Amino acid sequence: MLEVFRVRHGLPEWQADGKSKSLVSKGEAAGEKVVLVEPETYMNKSGSALAYFIKSKKAAEKLIVIYDDLDLPVGSIKVSFNKSSGGHRGLESIISALKTEGFLRIRVGISPVTASGKLKKPKGEDAVGKHILGVYKKLEQEILKKVAKRVSDALEVLIKEGKEKAMGEFNK
Repeated sequence: MLEVFRVRHGLPEWQADGKSKSLVSKGEAAGEKVVLVEPETYMNKSGSALAYFIKSKKAAEKLIVIYDDLDLPVGSIKVSFNKSSGGHRGLESIISALKTEGFLRIRVGISPVTASGKLKKPKGEDAVGKHILGVYKKLEQEILKKVAKRVSDALEVLIKEGKEKAMGEFNK
């Protein structure tokens, strides 16, 4: 998801940052200085990578975390701020490391849906793990490519116009 934003804004290639155990791209996008961070840690340790960059609760308010969400159907996104982890281990790690829930999130739906559009969320830890780490079907991959463009649009609105505007526009 972040790669689409990086390329769209002509930001530099990813650089390995050993101190944060992340890939980093710094530049300007949507009229603001930005630092894109892709932790190379395990997902449930991603907070340690972000803590290297975020040193205060005030700084955390400008953080935007993009993550997969089984509670949303594939193809959907939702922008939120200052929410709990909802059981997502990556978010739990970030909240713990930053000592705040006060940051922005772009939730990207990854759960399959029935033909009628009903959520078909995997049940049980094994099924969830298999789904998250599995290979997406061709149709799901096409949907996620379109979603990546919408996530990039949402990032632009968040940066330029703020969370209220982004929530109003992308949480329909």
